[in-house]
Amino acid sequence: MVTMKKLILGLTGAAMVFGFALTAQAIDNPEHYSLFGDAAYITPGNASDRAVHIESDATGVNGYGGISYGVEDGTTFADLTTLSSDFRIEADDTCVGGSPRVSIGIDTTGDGVRDGSIFAYFGTDSGGVACTPGTWQSTGDFLETGRLLDTSQLGGTFYDTYADALADYGAFEVTSISIVTDSSWAAADSEHAADIDNTLINATLFTYEVPPPPVATTKDQCKKGGWEAFGFKNQGQCVASIVSQSENH
Repeated sequence: MVTMKKLILGLTGAAMVFGFALTAQAIDNPEHYSLFGDAAYITPGNASDRAVHIESDATGVNGYGGISYGVEDGTTFADLTTLSSDFRIEADDTCVGGSPRVSIGIDTTGDGVRDGSIFAYFGTDSGGVACTPGTWQSTGDFLETGRLLDTSQLGGTFYDTYADALADYGAFEVTSISIVTDSSWAAADSEHAADIDNTLINATLFTYEVPPPPVATTKDQCKKGGWEAFGFKNQGQCVASIVSQSENH
């Protein structure tokens, strides 16, 4: 059995690492996210072409893996109204040691620096369905009545209701949002992994698909090697696409 003391120590140390804040980006753009640690794209996803595999391996270089999402300056905890994700725990793992989880960095002092995090755990610890290894599942919406959040880093409790968390911390600014696993220490084989897909933050769905290539709209964009950025084999092919666009409009 994993002790609560060890879990809290693990989460505290991990939060120092996972406080990424993509403040130049925004959660309303599905391309504004980044992978960190032991995380990589996999094919296929959950009824999609691509998902993200996150892993915590005690023998690896990092010992953790995750996805960090862009957060606009000024976003408060109350501004987050929907938060869910599809996930698939590796067949020989389960939800354990606080992983996987969503980590929401919170600035309580107004200096733009994370003072602690609110954690939403995949599985039953945050009031969700039990994790079924090897099967795609949904976390359900963490930010709704009946769900539980860990606000202990901010002076709250391990099992705080969403309503109480919203009342106590809703006005504070969010510095970061990430999904992470770092619980290799709690896994029998010293390795913990999960696949992540279709993450919904407010109205933005992160599908992790390959973004479509940009489209050239002027002949000048094709010059001086510019054709390469649009996926063409040469400048002539790029220019021909511009001509074709003009003829069809």
